[in-house]
Amino acid sequence: MSPLNFGVSLQQRWPLDDAPAAFRAARHAEDLGFDHVAAGQRLLEGGYDADIHLSDPLVMLSALAAATTRIRLLTSVLVMPYYPPTLLASQAATLDFVSGGRLILGVGTGWMPADFDAVGVSLRERGSRTDDHLGAVKALWTQRPANFDGRFTTLRDAQLGMPLVTPGGPPVWVGGHSDTALRRALRFGDAWYVSAVDADELTGMRRRLREAAADTGDADRVTITSIQFLSPLGFPGEVPSERRPLGGRKPTAASIVDDLGRLAEAGLTVCTLWLPSAEGAVEKAMDWVATEVMPQLT
Repeated sequence: MSPLNFGVSLQQRWPLDDAPAAFRAARHAEDLGFDHVAAGQRLLEGGYDADIHLSDPLVMLSALAAATTRIRLLTSVLVMPYYPPTLLASQAATLDFVSGGRLILGVGTGWMPADFDAVGVSLRERGSRTDDHLGAVKALWTQRPANFDGRFTTLRDAQLGMPLVTPGGPPVWVGGHSDTALRRALRFGDAWYVSAVDADELTGMRRRLREAAADTGDADRVTITSIQFLSPLGFPGEVPSERRPLGGRKPTAASIVDDLGRLAEAGLTVCTLWLPSAEGAVEKAMDWVATEVMPQLT
């Protein structure tokens, strides 16, 4: 069993009169030995996330980059169709620069109709736009000059103004569970980023990955990473998921370690934890994870 690297989502309801609370949480995660912090994306309030602040991930992670020195910075996930690809390629390259090469670009197609309406992008085109934009971004990161012909984007002798710190650009984690997301990860990604899977599901996904990459051998290049929901007993805040959280609905340290151990045996090497979102709970929950869980799996 390979060691597990843990990250933590910082998609919390931070006090509006205490913005440095997010910086303190990121530094605390770094001090505890977490691999990365994550920031998600929604534009308009609604649904399960009414109790969290829907900050922009690139802006939030840029601020957290200045507050930390080692910990990696993950967008979990950035909705690819919202962004013109040249703009996103430049923004991501800039964040990679100011963070010293610590950015991980987690991307997805998005799903909220209201958000798509608000930015004037067709929800029905989200998959094809994601593929187009990823292709254009990758071209800008790997070619000087870049040429690209896509359904929505054309580049001719384009040279990105922001040089890259990370050769080839920041690592890309492609979110989603479908076969389309799998193929997208094989084509554009460094990892396939899935949500709240158990060990049996992960084993099936690894099989699907090997089968889809049988002709190219890319299965060994693309890893599977996962976000998992965890709400230790005694900590305020509900897990915003219909799926079974780590350790079950009444988790103990032993049941959580057992679930994570099974995931590691199935091939998981990086796990992002969504911890309780109640104000003031996330740092204490990180302490608990770092004391009761991580030493047994890292």
